[in-house]
Amino acid sequence: MRFFSLTTVLSILFFSSFFFVFPANGQPSSTPVKFEYTTALNTSQKAIGNQLGDYSVTDVNGQQHSLAELRGKPMVLSMIFTSCHQICPMTTRHLAEVIDKARAALGNDSFTVVAIGFDTAVDTPEAMRYFAKQQGIEDADWKLFSIDAADVSALTHDVGLIYFPSARGFDHIIQATVIDAEGVVYRQVYGQVFDTPLLVEPLKDLILGRPQPSQDFISELFNKVRFFCTVYDPVRDGYYFDYSLFLGLFIGASIIIFVCLWMVKEIRYRRRYFKTARKPS
Repeated sequence: MRFFSLTTVLSILFFSSFFFVFPANGQPSSTPVKFEYTTALNTSQKAIGNQLGDYSVTDVNGQQHSLAELRGKPMVLSMIFTSCHQICPMTTRHLAEVIDKARAALGNDSFTVVAIGFDTAVDTPEAMRYFAKQQGIEDADWKLFSIDAADVSALTHDVGLIYFPSARGFDHIIQATVIDAEGVVYRQVYGQVFDTPLLVEPLKDLILGRPQPSQDFISELFNKVRFFCTVYDPVRDGYYFDYSLFLGLFIGASIIIFVCLWMVKEIRYRRRYFKTARKPS
């Protein structure tokens, strides 16, 4: 009987790892799988227009919720994994800064912010709570959820997120997904650090640029004014309400009224003049 040495066994296991990998769904594959940015970006962009399914999620207190409960207002969704020690924390902190600027411009309760852990074996409610505390968002009115392994594949498909296990945890594209009030993917925002308007402008479009079914004429008109007058200042990297539009309208209206009054006065003067000139002396 022939026995394999420990070195031989380890060599077989090492070389076999090049032929069998475990992708995100945990099932073995006979071909190596690697993360490709172009493919991930294309998949992410193709997700625009997708309807999010009604998935069951668990908050940091262990309470069950449905994603459908969050419909009715736009949502910013960030998919993270809590064992990430560099990229996800940096991304989350920058996202939190931009979210604060968006709320200052559009209203604190105008949209929802959600973070969901896609590493279902690790991203428990306790892990999500600890992650929120570490990133300083536990009191920022964010909703942090865990999700079951049965639903995570469908959710990541809906939002166009591809991820694969790697030595660093997971390789995936860094994106924040803007979702409209009906649960449809509206825009993707990429990068650890991104320009503020890339996130705020699509939210501004969804919140102020579209009339709501229950909105009356006055509310719709008010939102239209806010939409056109809320502008971005790159110097201070923030949004402000630009009153100069009203000043311009006031000046323009004043000039038009002055010209109209002058023309009316001139017409009346000329009529009186011609009437007087025609009278016999």
